[in-house]
Amino acid sequence: MQRLVFLLSLALLLAPAAHAGTGFREITLAGKNSDSPIHISIWYPTASDAAPVLLGETPAFIGQPVIRDAAPMTGPHPLVVLSHGYGGSWRNLAWLAADLVDAGYVVAAPDHPGTTTFDMRKPDAVELWKRPGDLSRVIDALLGNPDLTGGVASGRIAAIGHSLGGWTVVELAGGRFDAARVTRNCAAEFSPIYCKIFEALGGGRDAASSAALAADLSDTRIRAVVALDLGPGRGLTPESLAAIHIPVMVLGAQADVDADTATKADIAATNKDSGYIARYLPPATTTYSLIPGSLHFSFMQTCKPGAAELIEKEAPGESIVCRDGAGADRAAIHRQVSGMVTDFLGTALADQ
Repeated sequence: MQRLVFLLSLALLLAPAAHAGTGFREITLAGKNSDSPIHISIWYPTASDAAPVLLGETPAFIGQPVIRDAAPMTGPHPLVVLSHGYGGSWRNLAWLAADLVDAGYVVAAPDHPGTTTFDMRKPDAVELWKRPGDLSRVIDALLGNPDLTGGVASGRIAAIGHSLGGWTVVELAGGRFDAARVTRNCAAEFSPIYCKIFEALGGGRDAASSAALAADLSDTRIRAVVALDLGPGRGLTPESLAAIHIPVMVLGAQADVDADTATKADIAATNKDSGYIARYLPPATTTYSLIPGSLHFSFMQTCKPGAAELIEKEAPGESIVCRDGAGADRAAIHRQVSGMVTDFLGTALADQ
């Protein structure tokens, strides 16, 4: 009975946020010691009635309506941190951020230095092991400055990531990566395309980077994670995955990207990675599904009509970001994923 009363109270608490607008602001965290500066985008509930603007609108992609720098509604709000894929940016999951704000969350997404659209480093300079720490720095910043968001509930924090971002949030949950396992006999145990992906990410290039990847990169403030067609997942050790004790949702693309059709597929994950981690995560706290009609890039923002042709003209091979499964509609895929994610987080964070 007490649990029912609590859940009803929680629903009433979040109800006003469901009718609020979406506030948006950007900040930059200064670099410190060996850490680079980080650009962060923040979405939050607001009661402002100012005219919204389209965020992330481009000739190729559909934007999301937000009210820039609006006053936030008073919290504390549950927090979700987002992690983009290799070469991506905060824009990739803005569609999901907007839906999460409608459900009462504050959402924050960093552009990961070295693996983001406007800061891509050569493989021998990529520091993948710093990605989980980027999200921890974001959490620190938001907990330390409630004026940015209206306040964040320190006990109700989740992380969501797509592709390499999915790997990032599993690391935050306690996953440990064994680069030597991937490089030891890569072509035979995995596949040539998987090996090419791993090399492009700078994984296991020397003993120091392998040791850094194998370290404990977890953050105990994270109470639930969602991995969207993650990769590279098969280097995560079964022992570390089995020891993860927080709820994990693993959503994979229903079909693999054909690696022979476009260069962008060279860094695309496959649903084999999602299936791999789901196999070793604790069954009682793991939810695993393949999303019908989805390909790897279906989890990115929605493309406008004619976007694929426009992108292909400007960057041959890159139009794969607008490809979905045969007959599939990306907006419908997003609605399904959004519903699954908000239901999952509502349950996973309710007891915190």
